[in-house]
Amino acid sequence: MRSLVLLAVAVLASAPSHAQSLVAPPPARETGDSIRSEHLFTRRDAFVAGGFLAGAVLLAPLDREVDDALQEPAYQSRKALSGSASVFRLLGIPGAPLLSVGTYATGRLLHRPGLADAGLHVTEAIIMANAVTGVTKNLVGRARPAISPDDPYDVEFLGGFKDDEHRSFPSGHTSTAFAAASAASVELGRWAPEYRLPGSIVLYSAATLVGVSRMYNQRHWASDVVTGAAVGTFSGWKIVHFNHQNPGNRIDRLLLSATPVPTADGGMALVWVIRR
Repeated sequence: MRSLVLLAVAVLASAPSHAQSLVAPPPARETGDSIRSEHLFTRRDAFVAGGFLAGAVLLAPLDREVDDALQEPAYQSRKALSGSASVFRLLGIPGAPLLSVGTYATGRLLHRPGLADAGLHVTEAIIMANAVTGVTKNLVGRARPAISPDDPYDVEFLGGFKDDEHRSFPSGHTSTAFAAASAASVELGRWAPEYRLPGSIVLYSAATLVGVSRMYNQRHWASDVVTGAAVGTFSGWKIVHFNHQNPGNRIDRLLLSATPVPTADGGMALVWVIRR
């Protein structure tokens, strides 16, 4: 059983590298002295999505074994593991979104464009990952292992619109954590290349533990978590590269050009100056 748990962790930990190796920069064209991509999504992305789905299908036969292993009393009775699972669950949501928005706000308040830029793009990656997982959850309608432990194939089309217990595939906490890790890793590589490797190890390790915590709490199957990791990694990579290949896009112009101004009640407001 321990080998099954280690297998699940190993597969989950390898998801980022597989996802990034599958994704290539979108087609680009020269525009003056910069290179701009034509679109956020390309035809190649459809093949990447198909690869993620195929990987989830191949992993599905192990879902029950991994779940059984993690639900062993020897693991579930340990307070340290239970407490750690709660911490990493909160790190995924709401931790990652709060940290990314906080990074953006801090960059704006301290007039650090690079910090604000990174915070904004990590936030965008999280939003994209959640949009994909949210739609998929509701459409697929896969039952969570807690209510259907003996049947990993308990799927009801559109069942996710019925209740939360049928929103297992893919894992939203995991996609959020990996979107943040992926985007932050790429941004770190741009601003401090010498720290990208150790930083990426820390970021992806934390995201992996978020996914493991969701399996430990019997809220997701292993294939839910691996798919969430792939979606999140893809979202982070895609968003950051698209934004830096398209400097001055509408969202960046809107949110990175705002100026923080103190308000009369002691708060702060963002003010935009529109020039004709």
